[in-house]
Amino acid sequence: MKFEIAIDDLSDGGVVELLSLHRKEMSKYSPPESIHALDVAALQSTEITFWSARRDGVVVACGALKELSSIAGELKSMKTRTEFLRKGLGRNLLKVILDEAGSRGYRTVSLETGTDSAFNPAVALYEHYGFVECPPFGEYMRDPYSRFYTKRLAGSA
Repeated sequence: MKFEIAIDDLSDGGVVELLSLHRKEMSKYSPPESIHALDVAALQSTEITFWSARRDGVVVACGALKELSSIAGELKSMKTRTEFLRKGLGRNLLKVILDEAGSRGYRTVSLETGTDSAFNPAVALYEHYGFVECPPFGEYMRDPYSRFYTKRLAGSA
């Protein structure tokens, strides 16, 4: 299968639709106050860059990088449509986003994900790429439904 990964300006609604499905799915595993998926207003923030993976013009996966500071970023909104899981999209999106973080001079990239076993495949991907568990960062607080990871990027002290 051929997929195109590129920065997405969100103008056609494909990413917004996929993330709406993501928020709905998260409600199976976490109460509303513990769901940290971005809402539509937050998607428009200038600190966030989105990438989409498309097949035949349709968004089938997405991911984002949020600038936390001049030296730190947060991985956000990683989501793949169910029918496209285990086809390398998450891995390829993660590589693109980590490369961009490195080119921006970030020293670390962190993320929040869920604690339910449904999140285990994502956690395995993150750990494979060198993310390690860490305490809450930024504005996050300890929460039984969240776990936190960070990765020190190559070339950082």
